[in-house]
Amino acid sequence: MTPPAPPTPTPDHAHLQRRVVTLLSVAQVLSGVAAGSIVSVGSLIAVDLTGNDAWAGSVTTTTTLGAALASLLLAQVAAARGRRPALAGGLAVAALGAVGIIGAALLGSVALLLAGAALMGCGQAVNLQARFAATDLAAPRTRSRDLSLVVWMSTVGAVAGPNLIAVAESVARTTGLPVLAAAFAPPVLGLLAGMVVLAVGLRPDPLLVSRTPVPDGAASPSHVGAPREGAADEGGGAPPSGDMRAAGPAAPRPPRASLAAGLRALRTHPSARAALVAILGAHAVMVAVMAMTPVHLQHHGATLQVVGLTVSLHIAGMYALAPVMGLLADRLGARHVVVGGLGVLVLAVGVAGVSGSSAGLTTAGLVLLGLGWSAVTVAGAAMIAASVTGPERVNVQGLSDALMSLAGAGGGALSGVGLAWVGYGGLNLAAGVVAVGVGVVVVSGVRRGAAEV
Repeated sequence: MTPPAPPTPTPDHAHLQRRVVTLLSVAQVLSGVAAGSIVSVGSLIAVDLTGNDAWAGSVTTTTTLGAALASLLLAQVAAARGRRPALAGGLAVAALGAVGIIGAALLGSVALLLAGAALMGCGQAVNLQARFAATDLAAPRTRSRDLSLVVWMSTVGAVAGPNLIAVAESVARTTGLPVLAAAFAPPVLGLLAGMVVLAVGLRPDPLLVSRTPVPDGAASPSHVGAPREGAADEGGGAPPSGDMRAAGPAAPRPPRASLAAGLRALRTHPSARAALVAILGAHAVMVAVMAMTPVHLQHHGATLQVVGLTVSLHIAGMYALAPVMGLLADRLGARHVVVGGLGVLVLAVGVAGVSGSSAGLTTAGLVLLGLGWSAVTVAGAAMIAASVTGPERVNVQGLSDALMSLAGAGGGALSGVGLAWVGYGGLNLAAGVVAVGVGVVVVSGVRRGAAEV
């Protein structure tokens, strides 16, 4: 008896993957405006409201704490319902937070400022989760490239954000709003626009498509039909292996996203553990130095435009060469790019630490800081995506994003105190010691898990 022909596969994964990367990229451009504004303007609002430089890191710290919690919550939403509701919902909450910061500047409320910053952390969590969403349907040979393209598209919005200070001054003159409050009007619009793009366009959902069971003898996993929305809640769970195949429609449900589940999964993935340590260290160093740079520049007489330009160039360093980092990770190996990125971070804090009153040297150090961060986070995320491919992957991704945000919160919290105690040079020296220590740990961990990536 002739076996029945396999069903006609649709949609094609390669075509759907290109569409997903495009949509994620557009949303990153729109929502990225908020990232630059919270860094360059948020710290200035905090100092303005409190009159104390030690509060300069409070907004960054609160935002990253909010991002840590949001990362776990968004991972739970993604595991249960897919990427679309998680990403779009996170941007909606972040837009509400930006409105709260405008209100805080108008009312002079530190509590409202911190509450708005915490909600804006959801936007950071979305930006982090988006890079993993780009790998849901990616082919192994282009995984790093696809991930890095989404990271790269954050450049446009994030670089534009700090430079919208000039626009904010015009808005302030027209509306009577304080300049610092007016600077958060563009982020509100960008976050809402990004939400609409994802809510409307991200259909079918890439994470749900990746879980579609493929019967034996059917088309390859690169050509799997898309489930309807909500299929993950009706028995269409993730397959037990990383190749998106399952024995039948009764595939197990994906595990609930949680910190404990992610930690359990990491025990068997040494390369993922090493990558996570690198990401955490790089992010803590980057946030600590970046958060205090606007205050350092202002102390040396820099204008708001110079502060905005410096932060913009730093963010350009973080994102503009992300595709290059992705290509290097695909060709040379992600672990080599991670170690190289940590070396660049050490160089960066050395340059920034001796910059003194030179805005040019400070900017050069910040650009290098962004490049090192880019290398570590792009290649590190690619290592995690390559190492953890089974149903536990959303747990590990959520854990990675949450801990990354906590590391940033720790760096931001200590940076204000560090600036007050040991100055900008001492802060950079401490950051360099952390980067070197992380490098030693990562090299040791990568050697143990070298066979994975």
